[in-house]
Amino acid sequence: MSSSNNKLSQYFPVIRAREDISNEIENNEKLKTVFNSWSEEHREEFLEICTGNKGVKMLYDTYFKELLNPETVPERLSALLSVILKRKVTVKYVLPNDGTRLGDEMSLIITDIVVELEDHSIANIEVQKIGYAFTGERASCYSADLLLRQYKRVKDKLKEKFTYKNIGSVYTIVFLERSPAVFKEYPEKYVHYFKSTSDTGLELGMLQNIIFIPVDIFLEKLHNKGIQDELDAWLTFLGCDEPEYIVELINKYPIFKGMYADLYNMCLNVEGVMNMFSKELQILDQNTVKYMIDEMQEELDNIKDELDTAKSELDTTKTELDTTKTELDTTKSELDTAKTELDTANTTISNQSKEIADKEKLIAKLQAELKKHQK
Repeated sequence: MSSSNNKLSQYFPVIRAREDISNEIENNEKLKTVFNSWSEEHREEFLEICTGNKGVKMLYDTYFKELLNPETVPERLSALLSVILKRKVTVKYVLPNDGTRLGDEMSLIITDIVVELEDHSIANIEVQKIGYAFTGERASCYSADLLLRQYKRVKDKLKEKFTYKNIGSVYTIVFLERSPAVFKEYPEKYVHYFKSTSDTGLELGMLQNIIFIPVDIFLEKLHNKGIQDELDAWLTFLGCDEPEYIVELINKYPIFKGMYADLYNMCLNVEGVMNMFSKELQILDQNTVKYMIDEMQEELDNIKDELDTAKSELDTTKTELDTTKTELDTTKSELDTAKTELDTANTTISNQSKEIADKEKLIAKLQAELKKHQK
């Protein structure tokens, strides 16, 4: 698809020119100080976004929570969840994040929104900038934590009237901006649904559901096949910042034009959007450090495992060498015994050969004397 500068400004006239924004920053010492504290790359990225030369990846925490705010525009998050859950759902309430939540450990989770749906089920929407090495294990813990939170909340509310039938399903929806390697083994799949099932087909209403969405894999598909359905549309909105695809999106699905319009109206407040951008950079820095720590720890663990394996292999080799040495010693002893026996046999043969030779001489002598008497 062809691209051109300010492609998005054709659809959103409110978008300001680069010169206007640069002048406003330059003439405000506070904004200028913040702007100059960023790297050149990030300064350029900020100006590209505000001038419409580049879109915004809505998976960024501040943009996601602003444009899909379940308190002010619940219909947007309801529409997204309906597409993902493959049924019509409506967001009713936003639930506070529990201070004891398992996920409060330092992690790469960026967005964490918990909402209750109209059927009393609960959905937890999370964004991970960098996929974990053990995604399944972590997601299981988050899902269990979500279920326990609902159990406590419903039981406290209903008290003696409580039964387990009062607890609705829980959905842990994880957007992965950079997914772990295991997801790359399924390059055609960018939504993975997990739920408990029986090997017999028996249905018991198990409550935990986990959905992984590797957005990076979707983007590869987007570049090859374009936007094909409503799910593609939402994932393009959330994960793609390329203007040509944003134009395709708002033309095919006008609902997203209003969301982008809100974004570019936000950009009119340069100070406000700079604060949002600064927060994203801070989160990015924290995540990068945490990722590096996790990655280094994983490398150290792998090295330790390799050393343990090498030590085990060395111990096995030493045992095998000791066994071989014992076998060689036994073989040498057997060879020495055989040599002794062979020497003894050779001596015996030699003695017997001498005796035979002596007897043959005696026989020859006697035969000669016998012939002499016969004459």
